[in-house]
Amino acid sequence: MFDRADGYLGVMIDDLVTRGITEPYRMFTSRAEYRLTLRADNADQRLTDKGIALGCVGRVRSQHHGAKMAALDAAKTLAKSLTLTPNEAARFGLALNHDGHRRSAFELLAYPEIGWAELRGIWPELSAVDPSIAVHLEIDAKYDVYLKRQTADVDAFRRDEGLMLGDIDYSLVPGLSNEARAKLDAARPRTVGQAGRLDGLTPAALGILAAYLRREARRKPAVASA
Repeated sequence: MFDRADGYLGVMIDDLVTRGITEPYRMFTSRAEYRLTLRADNADQRLTDKGIALGCVGRVRSQHHGAKMAALDAAKTLAKSLTLTPNEAARFGLALNHDGHRRSAFELLAYPEIGWAELRGIWPELSAVDPSIAVHLEIDAKYDVYLKRQTADVDAFRRDEGLMLGDIDYSLVPGLSNEARAKLDAARPRTVGQAGRLDGLTPAALGILAAYLRREARRKPAVASA
């Protein structure tokens, strides 16, 4: 139900079951590979829908969550729709690169020196946004560039997680180190996801495995048709 990209609970249990306790530092949240996504401030956004699906979230809490998410989405849409040029920003005391590009209120929030108070001075309509929603919006904006990269990593993780390894002869996989081959031969994981939980299997090695499996999958139909 919870994987490594859903919550730290998924990371901790996965590490304990597959890696044991030989590396106790795995218990620190700072070692989670998707820690920018698995933040404390967005736990309700990540997990409440799962709780609703499991039937452990009551009606009142469910309604509150729905209203909060709707308000956050509306505030983000509004912030992205409000834009200005660098010259217009200068009239409000904001120093931006004079590249001619319009920037939205949401993009401006990513600047360390620009906060919600400055934006309300430019666009009074932002004052209608609830302060608690504004806090979440500002955090999302600050992390936005990094979160987009991490979202791509999560998508790749979920895409490759279920790739079946089968009865692979790892000596035939080009690019794998001898150490990786030895660990894979000893453990014989069923999927790329299970291989990724082996100590010493680097992201590069997993990428090589995933690429090899896709290449073999394309080659087999071609051989069969020949």
